[in-house]
Amino acid sequence: MSGPEVYQLAQSPVTAHSFSPDKEQLAVSLNSNEVTIFSRKGGAWDPIDTLPDHDKLVTSIDWAPKTNRIVTCSQDRNAYVWTQVPDPQQGNALVWKPTLVLLRINRAATAVKWSPKEDKFAVASGARAIAVCSFDADNDWWVSKLLKKPIRSTVLSIDWHPNNVLLAAGSADFKARVFSAYVKDVDKKPAPSVWGEKLPFNTVCGEYSSTSGGWVHTVGFSPSGDVLAFASHDSSVTIVYPGATPTIISIKMSTLPYVALTWVSEQSIVAAGHDCQPMLFALTGDENQWRLIGSLDDSVSAPVASSPISNLRGGAPGARGGSGGASAIGRLNNEAFNRFKSADSRGGVSSPSLLQAQMTGSSSPVSAVSGSSTAVGGITEMMTVHQNTITSVRPYEFGHDGSVARVSTTGVDGKLVVWPVDFASAAANGAGAAGGLASKLAGMSIRR
Repeated sequence: MSGPEVYQLAQSPVTAHSFSPDKEQLAVSLNSNEVTIFSRKGGAWDPIDTLPDHDKLVTSIDWAPKTNRIVTCSQDRNAYVWTQVPDPQQGNALVWKPTLVLLRINRAATAVKWSPKEDKFAVASGARAIAVCSFDADNDWWVSKLLKKPIRSTVLSIDWHPNNVLLAAGSADFKARVFSAYVKDVDKKPAPSVWGEKLPFNTVCGEYSSTSGGWVHTVGFSPSGDVLAFASHDSSVTIVYPGATPTIISIKMSTLPYVALTWVSEQSIVAAGHDCQPMLFALTGDENQWRLIGSLDDSVSAPVASSPISNLRGGAPGARGGSGGASAIGRLNNEAFNRFKSADSRGGVSSPSLLQAQMTGSSSPVSAVSGSSTAVGGITEMMTVHQNTITSVRPYEFGHDGSVARVSTTGVDGKLVVWPVDFASAAANGAGAAGGLASKLAGMSIRR
């Protein structure tokens, strides 16, 4: 199987991303109040449009695969639904038009996601509430109903059940919950499921705690909707089989916490986060035999094939605001400036041998890479494709059997990576994956 596709979208963090239905365009939040639309051109992604209406950081994006609508939410407590319409000034061109959403929240919006039928969407928030939004054709806007009880803190993540009614939510009160988001005049009565039969709005169908009381960063339903998975800040991944007596399996990791996950089949999950590499978990026997298979990142044993870097703002590669090589900013284009710039964007340090000694518990620094020399002021580069926290994981391509063949990730390092879901490769990397980021830091290279 081919290796990952790597694209350096920007030198700034990528907060969220979502692909168009044909995968030829990409909407991203570059840690700002704008959404940038990229278009695939050859082996690179070039910016072609900007959605500018938010006032503060855009926290989440979801591009509907059937209706081709984009929904965005932001720390400004607003959400917009963007639809392509003919440009009134140029009839043959299309522009993105925002539609108002009445969220009725008084804190930042943290996550947004379309329902499977795309006739409504949910917005998580710091107001201890989830806004379930449907379209009001009479007033040409989206209106919301709020899921509130028993949420006690900021909702960090959401995911829809395939039946278009149930909604999973993970929050900072250490709980993962499953709610009924049934909206009259929008939804048909759902069929009975393992989550319940009678499902009026705001019914709590399940409530589950993280192993050691950590924030629940991410939640996800399995493709059938019969299993729930969530990852917490205590570095655990929990799988829930609901029922009269729920079966709850928790995998406690010694690595850094995961902040995003996605199901790739009914029996496997890809999770990623502060460890800078996507990890594959799978059910290997009965319900109680979930385990870590390994990492999708095999960059320790094989070089990663990178694609050309795209230019963020359309100028020449390397120009200020772009994502190319050396920055063309006159007198500041020197070794000291580049050192600080790299440390800011990559989290690099000037003494890699000392950092490795701290990670391994050694009393004295050791050589970062066998046969390499550590230069004073050198910048460390981890032996992972992503050089900083992975912020989101999404399905990218489906196989013939309906399982996810490739996933996409974006991170604080400004990279977009498309990974093949390769069980054999992940298993081969299992030993290194068990050690998490520490094992990768043990093989740091020095970038001059």
